[in-house]
Amino acid sequence: MAETRAAPAVAAEAEERKKVVVVVGVDDSDHSYHALEWAVRHVAAAAAEGAELVVVHGKPSASSVVSFGSPAAAGDVVRIVEADLRKRAEDVVDRARSLCVANSVHGLIEVMEGEARYVLCNAVEKHGADLLIVGSHGYGAIKRAFLGSVSDYCAHHAHCSVVIVKQPKPKI
Repeated sequence: MAETRAAPAVAAEAEERKKVVVVVGVDDSDHSYHALEWAVRHVAAAAAEGAELVVVHGKPSASSVVSFGSPAAAGDVVRIVEADLRKRAEDVVDRARSLCVANSVHGLIEVMEGEARYVLCNAVEKHGADLLIVGSHGYGAIKRAFLGSVSDYCAHHAHCSVVIVKQPKPKI
């Protein structure tokens, strides 16, 4: 008798879990918007099956961008940099929201403070994502060694499948 009562609860949980959660990382680059467009096209097609889109922007902290010796000068600079980072995050969110609306896709948009690679991996965990989509900046080996690669880090550390979307090369 207990088994028959538990069966509907298990079925409801399985039905709820069928929803595919897709996290897309965006910044203010054309590469990330190309990845978001790719995701929107594919998620829009799967939306009928209950796919959920989560768009995440990792906003660096002002203190990670500014490092001056004088605390007095640093305070003013930090406030200016913080305002600029906040404005840039608002622009990223507005552009992402516009892209989703234009394609009739509802997406949850989050801005999380921190380094993009960690923010994206944390968002995957937080939302129980099935897929992470990021753009590729197309850095060569030398630039990647100095600047690091968010997509490479995520491919190795995210606990879900990762799609790295590259922009097509211009045809000559």
